[in-house]
Amino acid sequence: MNISLVTLFPQLYKPFLDASLIGRARQSGSITTDLINLLDLTEPKKRIDSPTVGPGTGMLIKPEIMQKAIDIQQEKYGRAFRIFFSPQGKKIDQQLLKELAPIIQQQEHLMLIASRYEGIDARIEEEYADIVLSLGDFVLMGGDIPAMAFLEGILRLIPGIVGKLESVEKDSFTGPWVDYPEYTLPVEWHGHKIPEIVQSGNHAAIEQWRLDQAAQKTVIGHFQWLRSWALKDKQKELAARYIPSHYMVLMHDQMRLKDGRIGTTSVTTMDIHDIARSCRTYGIKNFFISTPLIDQRTIVQTLLDFWQSDEGIRYNSHRHQAIRNVCLTESFEETVKYIEEKEGKKPIVIATSAQYHELPVLSYSDQQKVWEQSRPVLILLGTAHGISNTVLEQCNYMLAPIEGFTDFNHLAVRSAAGIILDRWLGINPRFFQLAKE
Repeated sequence: MNISLVTLFPQLYKPFLDASLIGRARQSGSITTDLINLLDLTEPKKRIDSPTVGPGTGMLIKPEIMQKAIDIQQEKYGRAFRIFFSPQGKKIDQQLLKELAPIIQQQEHLMLIASRYEGIDARIEEEYADIVLSLGDFVLMGGDIPAMAFLEGILRLIPGIVGKLESVEKDSFTGPWVDYPEYTLPVEWHGHKIPEIVQSGNHAAIEQWRLDQAAQKTVIGHFQWLRSWALKDKQKELAARYIPSHYMVLMHDQMRLKDGRIGTTSVTTMDIHDIARSCRTYGIKNFFISTPLIDQRTIVQTLLDFWQSDEGIRYNSHRHQAIRNVCLTESFEETVKYIEEKEGKKPIVIATSAQYHELPVLSYSDQQKVWEQSRPVLILLGTAHGISNTVLEQCNYMLAPIEGFTDFNHLAVRSAAGIILDRWLGINPRFFQLAKE
């Protein structure tokens, strides 16, 4: 396979192409490479770029220059699979590389087009691009580094480039888990020792240790990747071990009322039932109903007692499973104290609201920021017109408000609870093939 590299800076590629496995692949003839310098295709004293049309600044590479480069290379080597690089392109990840590898393996000619300046005329991509790729949601000075990164990633999936196939198959991001820690001699270095289990010679125990380590690293540091897989039951169980304990409380005290006062609100049985089921689905340890009103507490306790009774279990065992994790407290402070006594650590309290407040805001991709603190988590739901400042001042973070593309933002609390839990703890698979153990 020949690889054509279209660029303004061929000098960037020469040491890269001579080094490591790519250099060996070139020497063995597994691949050949051809650098084409766009500057060589311009007439003397003529610019390669031109100002963008319309308001705004920036220069674009002229479409006729790109066309000329592509035509020249395809006359040499035949029709190419043409890859452009742009921040607007499809984000590269390991699964995309695995999808592209068999396609590229069938090609006799691969062309990578790296733009510079503000980019290239959009019509060139429309005309020629088989796919447009991006390294991520950030901007570099050009497409050369993404092109090199892509080559590093894709060529190691082509048979014959990497010596041992096993080293590719067990890499991070080939399944739901990232890689486990690995060690070499000496046994002790700078006071750090290789774990005894790794030195034990017990292969089964070592494999289990490695799986546990990989799962822990994935949950804490790469939860978005993990939740993008359609996981097996055993994988869910393993991951759940490393997700910190989560709790949820529905507050009916110290709430902002319609007339501006701070006061109490009424408990509704529908909220108890629906939020309890959501909590059970997403692994919440306890769902608290917090109210200081004696009459309300009596009503709630009667409901809870029924679903813990033999009659309630016989009537609906699934409802029993959800309700058995519901607890009744008098106040926010009592809820926090209960969790602290149970877990041995004070919980991180995350408020929710339809509006922003004077608290650090978490996105639904910020699990690592919270979970790496190794503390239980309490998610706080309000009623009426929201949580009072007195309670908010005791919170560590707030989750970004749930919003759609309309100006209406008045979800029922039980609906919001389900959405919040799914966004924070749910599985959202992009990869539906059976995940490897």
